[in-house]
Amino acid sequence: MIDFLENEALESEKKFPQFVHPIEEVFARILDFYGIQWEYEPRTFPLRWDDEGNVLEAFTPDFYLPEQNLFVELTTLRPRLTTKKNRKLKRLKELYPDINIKLFKRRELRNMMLRFGLREEVERIIGTDAQEMDE
Repeated sequence: MIDFLENEALESEKKFPQFVHPIEEVFARILDFYGIQWEYEPRTFPLRWDDEGNVLEAFTPDFYLPEQNLFVELTTLRPRLTTKKNRKLKRLKELYPDINIKLFKRRELRNMMLRFGLREEVERIIGTDAQEMDE
């Protein structure tokens, strides 16, 4: 088991930002472990404007991986609750077709964390109810 969460060497190498959700910190530590450069919420994309050009709706992906030119969005929402996020991602792709973005959903995040031996973190952050994961 690789202990991403208590690795003091990683902690001293990089000052972590204030993450909105614990899954973001876990993901950042996995990226660090593999030496993947990342930026946290570096850009906001306007999605909808009013008649005067004021932004009414925007989307800020969780991570940007500059070496891959890839934005990453994480969600731990149950599938039936992701409609709004999916709509925003679809709109982003319509308005900014050259932007590469990947959405990691609840199940994918859970499986990734389990592969890295982070069962306790899965239970704390995502939950372990199998029926919940199959929704």
